[in-house]
Amino acid sequence: MTDPTRTDGHDAAGQDEVVGFLHRADVPEPTVRDRRARAFAAQAREETTRVSRATYVQQTRRSLLTGAAGVAAVGLGWGWLLRRPEDGNIPWPLRRGFEWNEAVWSTLYDPGRLAPEFDVSAAEDIRVNGTIGLDPPLDAAAWRLRVEGPDGQPLDELGLVDVLDGTSPVRQVTEHKCIEGWSNVVAWEGIRFADFAGRYESVLADTGYVQLVTPDEAYYVGLDADTAMHPQTLLATGLNGQPLTSDHGAPLRLVTPLHYGIKALKRIGTIRFTNDRPADYWAERGYDWDSSH
Repeated sequence: MTDPTRTDGHDAAGQDEVVGFLHRADVPEPTVRDRRARAFAAQAREETTRVSRATYVQQTRRSLLTGAAGVAAVGLGWGWLLRRPEDGNIPWPLRRGFEWNEAVWSTLYDPGRLAPEFDVSAAEDIRVNGTIGLDPPLDAAAWRLRVEGPDGQPLDELGLVDVLDGTSPVRQVTEHKCIEGWSNVVAWEGIRFADFAGRYESVLADTGYVQLVTPDEAYYVGLDADTAMHPQTLLATGLNGQPLTSDHGAPLRLVTPLHYGIKALKRIGTIRFTNDRPADYWAERGYDWDSSH
């Protein structure tokens, strides 16, 4: 008699066949409708892929054509600009843009607006950038500051002690910004330009501009009277606790933190009060005369 609990190899194989049969029985053979549906889905996928590729190629071509048109437009515009008559050594449309910028800043000007000031611990070495006007080497004993009124009439010729006489020393920690994009926080020591200019009050009443020039007259900047008399505009004699070095404009330089460093003339030789807007070194070379930021 066979033991119903006994399983030999033959019975195991039979069980496998039964299980396989049952699984096959659970999955009916695909009908004609199923096969058509699958074929349609495969065709749709292929069509979608073909459309996507065509769309990609079309968009890529459009982007390339748009980019090429943009480059061509820029090139044509730049060529047109360079062919315009010059005004102050630059094409007149650029000059009008600078004048617009100057008009905006003049309108927004507020004597109470101050550049941010920092703790003296934030002061850092300032980069030496530009030596125009610093030749020949400084002879401190021979240096004199010439002060002129309108039409060039001489008002004074002063040594450094005379320049500082009767004024209060100030320290001002502000950011020196270069038009090239870099900046340094600097602790300046000196006197306010307004305090110095106060001794020429009768002349200032009739003038709207100030020009500062290096002793060799190689470098010169122009300021409107409001900028010159701003409380943060300094005649500096020191930098980060030390007297100015020749590289940084010893013995006397201009500091005006609301304007770019191209206005911060080193080694002042002449201060000229004038009725007319004075010449400015970088404005003559295409930069904004105002150069504020």
